[in-house]
Amino acid sequence: MKFPLMAEADGRTLGDEEVAAAERVIRSGMLNSVWGTEVRALERETAALYGLRHAIACSSGTAALHLSVVAAAPDPGDEIITTPITDFGTVAPILAQNAVPVFADVDPSDGNLDPDAVAGLIGPRTRAIMAVHLFGAPARVDELRALADAHGLVLIEDCAQAWLTELPPAGRPAGTVGHVGCLSLQQWKHITCGDGGIVVTDDEEAARRMRLFSDKGWDRAAGRSHGSFGLNYRMTELQGAVARAQLAKLPAVVAARRRTAERLLDALEGVPGLRLPRREGHAWWLFPVVLPDGGAPELAARLVESGIPARAGYLNEPLNRAPVWDAPIYGTSRYPLDGYRPNPCPEAERLVTEALLVIDWNENYTDHHVAHIAQEITKFRDLS
Repeated sequence: MKFPLMAEADGRTLGDEEVAAAERVIRSGMLNSVWGTEVRALERETAALYGLRHAIACSSGTAALHLSVVAAAPDPGDEIITTPITDFGTVAPILAQNAVPVFADVDPSDGNLDPDAVAGLIGPRTRAIMAVHLFGAPARVDELRALADAHGLVLIEDCAQAWLTELPPAGRPAGTVGHVGCLSLQQWKHITCGDGGIVVTDDEEAARRMRLFSDKGWDRAAGRSHGSFGLNYRMTELQGAVARAQLAKLPAVVAARRRTAERLLDALEGVPGLRLPRREGHAWWLFPVVLPDGGAPELAARLVESGIPARAGYLNEPLNRAPVWDAPIYGTSRYPLDGYRPNPCPEAERLVTEALLVIDWNENYTDHHVAHIAQEITKFRDLS
């Protein structure tokens, strides 16, 4: 059975609308967002979708996370607490601002940050907490926001995998509890323009800092004057136009993923040896399953043999165990990591090495795809 893949046309919602959007930009002659209209329209539409005052588009999800760290304004050597189960794009911006990542352990049920673990790591150099809504599951950001407020910290929400993830109560969108929310439009995300990112915030000063930094510190109202340090993280008009067409399709994309994920949850209910993800609010970037007694690598191999796109652990190793911490950061220097050793995170380490299975998920899956996955997982558990 062929599974739709997000690297191929059958696994994406790209179609006539995106073709028309790209043609509209090309025929206009203006592909740069400084003087164009598409990216500004994308920002307005995203801000409206999230019910926030500001959205700033940029060139990638990693760029969006870098802008969020800029908004947090750490001094060199300050610390930002984050999760070891995430893409390195969450951590690279911390280093880029000469800050230090501090890894907190995770909730073994879903791999998201454990607020109790975060609380135990807050110290005099802590500047921010960066939470990831892993695989589209809602992280415990209300508890993290309470911690941030109590200690005068900035809370950043990495929503790269969590478009339209809903937070209790009342289904608030992930990205609206923290001071800044970060979204990704990379090829493998819910919606895509190849690469691209958006930051959302209600904070006027954070928005000002992020917009300036994304445009080389250039205050366009002041002529050719650069008032602060920044990089060029501008999104192009082509990216913006395609992203707008994709944004219009986002509710249907998430709804379709939720429908088939619910079917699989129903089919796997009661299968021994599995801890299924919570349904509430999940946006299903991937479908994660935890095997509390281990065996995720063996199950992943079984699924792959059956043609199902699955893998164990999500990462080769959690980021607190990545080889990067033994390498130079700038030239031959390890600054700001001189003497640095990441914290052990036993729950994260066990998830990645033994217990976590992730299945690629897609809005174009059918009930036949779901039935095949359920059948193969059930067979494996029956043989175990």
